[in-house]
Amino acid sequence: MSTKYTNIASANNVYTNIVSQDQLTTLTSALIIDCRAKLGDASWGKEQYLAGHVPGAVYANLDTDLAAPPGSGGRHPLPSQSSWVATLRNWGLQHDQQVVLYDDALGAYAARAWWMLRWVGHENAAVLDGGLKYWTGTLETGPFDSEQDQEIQRSRFEPQQPLVTPVSVDAISIRTDRHSSGSRQLQLVDARTEARWAGEEEPIDAIAGHIPGALCMPFQDNLTPDGLFLTARQLQDRFAQLTDPIVCYCGSGVTACHNILALDIAGRSADLFVDSWSGWITDPTRPIAGRNHQS
Repeated sequence: MSTKYTNIASANNVYTNIVSQDQLTTLTSALIIDCRAKLGDASWGKEQYLAGHVPGAVYANLDTDLAAPPGSGGRHPLPSQSSWVATLRNWGLQHDQQVVLYDDALGAYAARAWWMLRWVGHENAAVLDGGLKYWTGTLETGPFDSEQDQEIQRSRFEPQQPLVTPVSVDAISIRTDRHSSGSRQLQLVDARTEARWAGEEEPIDAIAGHIPGALCMPFQDNLTPDGLFLTARQLQDRFAQLTDPIVCYCGSGVTACHNILALDIAGRSADLFVDSWSGWITDPTRPIAGRNHQS
């Protein structure tokens, strides 16, 4: 096994953060989930899935499977845990089954599904390193139907003890107040681009800037120029400046999961502020930092 994957597979080939295309081809009973999506176009991912996907894959819709309707909790709040479990049952997920997730967006959406599987205690989940671009096999077209598919049928999956923790906006507010008084109780990490973090541009949300005290660590920097994850040692170096406990956020709690995944590869852990920036700014009394704001 290469150094790159030392942290992600046990002796019996269980993968818990990333998996290579070659490793995927050795898995005979994995649940494969296509997580392709495009912000602002809810039907795009499903259209791409129907046109061609990894054989046997099911499709996860970012807006309806991996999130609840937008509101005070941001653009992509978590669905109820019971709703998410029902979705996993419809996909036929079995306890201890290997899950492989992929997209065509550097792992940004697949990482959200990876985090949500850990939210219900399912550890055997990994993102396909490099995404669909690195899949060299044939593609399958058409829909997945658990009622007609003879190999994948609805399961009785039950959630286990969560392996990750969603952080509430109240907790962030309390820690932000402590930050303003000089305390270092919590390390906030923003996965958006530096321009969005700095408040120089905001193409999606109504207000630009960042949560006071947050460091800017764009999720794209977890990857090589070819779109593959950096090695565990390289990611350890990237995150060396961070002090525990770490809480990751982004625009809506999606790409922040990419940083959590990268931290996991590096042997570290972080919590997720699901509401993220889009939820934070729904309350005008919350402090904002950035080019046009006082932190």
